[in-house]
Amino acid sequence: MSAPAIYPKNKEEIVVRYAGNPILTAKDVPAAANGVYNSGCIKTGKSSYVMLCRVESPAMKQFLWPADSTDGIKFKLRPEPIKMPDTPEFREYTTGMFYDPRVTKIDGKYYVVFACHSGHSCRLGLMESADMKEFNWVDFISQTDNRNGVLFPEKINGYYCRLDRPNTSDGRAYMWISYSPDLVHWGRSKALAVAQDEWGWKKNGPGAVPIKTDKGWLVIYHAVNVQCAAQYVYHLGVMMLDLKDPSKIIARAKAPILSPKTDYELNGLSYAVVFTAGAVVEDNGEVKIYYGGADRVQCLATAKLEDLIDACYNR
Repeated sequence: MSAPAIYPKNKEEIVVRYAGNPILTAKDVPAAANGVYNSGCIKTGKSSYVMLCRVESPAMKQFLWPADSTDGIKFKLRPEPIKMPDTPEFREYTTGMFYDPRVTKIDGKYYVVFACHSGHSCRLGLMESADMKEFNWVDFISQTDNRNGVLFPEKINGYYCRLDRPNTSDGRAYMWISYSPDLVHWGRSKALAVAQDEWGWKKNGPGAVPIKTDKGWLVIYHAVNVQCAAQYVYHLGVMMLDLKDPSKIIARAKAPILSPKTDYELNGLSYAVVFTAGAVVEDNGEVKIYYGGADRVQCLATAKLEDLIDACYNR
């Protein structure tokens, strides 16, 4: 048996929690709520950000609730959530459970991929918007038992590209990659990222929309280990994918870039969770990482893009 890896002590953490965390709580929702968390976010203008919040009601129903900001820090939820389709098919495959939206802009249009949960398990749904104000339902875009869908922000080799996290027969869940000519029909699927040693062997799934860099596609993802035989602990990791063939991992950090440590990350509707569904790269190279804390509150952390890239190779 090989000796366990020993990681050098970092002089400083490359991901810094915002001192005013959490940036959104249930008190900020214009309705009764248990929590607001795991929200996708995108910058729509020079000083315009839109966050699609996962809001949970006291009846355990879910809403996708837009919020606006001029600085990417202070967000205000709109008066009402997104109006979802009222059709027999949508009701059957959601039962009021839709959550963890990711927002990607492709060729001038915004696309929202989110989880849809029902008695048929979980599958992915897709909405589109021209302005992040009006949202139109497109279709279900995956088979059952799949979640955490994230679209790349451009076509690759003529195809749309998606990361997701289907569950597997061994009780674990790994990150996969798929391709589509039209965003609805998906195929050429490959297993991409599997076990990450001790800190992510139970689940590996995409988080924020992939960030294009000179070295490759930077992916901030979640990875889960299990403690005390039953307790899931969610961390954030980072990896680099090949620009022309994102089914190839170029480099991957050996340690998390963020793990639950604070009270708002350890204690909530769930225990010990940091979970991202959105990140924004600013012109100065700062990356705003939006993440949910303990399935209860919405949080923010920042990092330098160059540090996240370096972590893929040297952390």
